[in-house]
Amino acid sequence: MAKPVVLYACVHNGGRSLAAKVLTEHHAQGAIDVRSAGSEPGDSLNPQVVAVLEERGLSVAGEAPKLLTPETVETSDVVITMGCGEQCPYFPGKRYEDWELDDPKGQDLDTVRRIVDEVDARVQALVRQLTAL
Repeated sequence: MAKPVVLYACVHNGGRSLAAKVLTEHHAQGAIDVRSAGSEPGDSLNPQVVAVLEERGLSVAGEAPKLLTPETVETSDVVITMGCGEQCPYFPGKRYEDWELDDPKGQDLDTVRRIVDEVDARVQALVRQLTAL
């Protein structure tokens, strides 16, 4: 069976979706193909999110905001949106979920830690679901 492909999409692709991608790669240990993109990608990664991930020993090396394209959605099995729902292309047969999460942009480090904790809990549940199949 082919590895499931998960796409995390948010607006800037530098905070929530970045954290979800990095955390999924960590927890899935190669069992899931993970992508992330943004409907309006920013110029850089959110430094607070990067700091929180690095506190956990996770690297964001090689990561940069990417544009959400119809092709990226079409080639994914599971699409997780985080605040860009209406701007995310829809393809029948895909599993879509919208995770309502606070935007870490402009937040203090403790708030960003809480947001990343929430992302991590949701990611772990998703990884358990997808790897139990």
